Amino acid sequence: MGKRINRQSVLTLVGVLLVYAIVQGSIFMDILPPFVALTLIQVCIYIILATSLNLINGITGQFSIGHAGFMAIGAYMAAIVVVKLHGPLLLALIAGAVAAAVAGFLIGLPTLRLKGDYLAIATLGFGEIVRIVFLNTPYVGGASGFSVPKTITWTWAFWLTVLSIIIIRNFIKSTHGRACISIRENEIAADVMGINTTKYKIMAFTIGAFFAGLAGGIYANYLYIIQPLTFSFLKSFDILVMVVLGGLGSLTGSVLGAVVMTVVSAALSGWPEWRLVITAILLIVMMIFRPKGLLGTKEFSLSFLGKKGDKNASSKD
Repeated sequence: MGKRINRQSVLTLVGVLLVYAIVQGSIFMDILPPFVALTLIQVCIYIILATSLNLINGITGQFSIGHAGFMAIGAYMAAIVVVKLHGPLLLALIAGAVAAAVAGFLIGLPTLRLKGDYLAIATLGFGEIVRIVFLNTPYVGGASGFSVPKTITWTWAFWLTVLSIIIIRNFIKSTHGRACISIRENEIAADVMGINTTKYKIMAFTIGAFFAGLAGGIYANYLYIIQPLTFSFLKSFDILVMVVLGGLGSLTGSVLGAVVMTVVSAALSGWPEWRLVITAILLIVMMIFRPKGLLGTKEFSLSFLGKKGDKNASSKD
């Protein structure tokens, strides 16, 4: 078992380094089209958003659709640090993520006592309040938008995405993560067994908001301009669709869902009037044949590469 885990870790590390090296080499040699480079950065942003929302909706079993609000807080806070305060990029990203986490904690305290549709409505309302506040704030440009210099590169986006996945994965595998899973499976039973359900729901909500703010900071510092309309409730639904498509409760499923939806959306950009229709049809077909998502609650593993060798070894024994 130890050898299999080590082999899987090595293969994953090699794969990550290979992806980074190929893309970075293409950028260095100036052979990567700008549209492809933009799509790759968007993939990184949506992977962070999908995995962080999956921590709330899939792992802890809550129903939040206000993730765009936390993304907006992170984006505008990071933009303020860079443009208004002339701070470094790293400080801006941390400030945006922390501001979103604080907002998640403050919103989570009263709203996470709600369940199901009531929680969804509360988080949706929060997201819209955040958007309206930025829309009517002249300090950050209001409806016309907030111009931000482009400082995010592929290296920044890629390794922040990898770091986010590692932290969320380690949280899920920890005792805190198992407590969140127990809440998802049966909140009453978890409460009876002595698990502080409110504490762990707020913890998951705060961590999810933190990484949504980080994704917002990356977004703001790459796309030159941010506008309140970008962070409408439709953005929250887009992120939710990625999580459901990959499989609620599956971290690698969220990564896969984010990649598929972002690439499909980019591929259909030439047909804007049909993009939403085709995407909806694909989702309907998906829900008919794979109602639990591409991976369900399972995680993609590279251990299948060693199964043949294991079978041969066992047959010799």
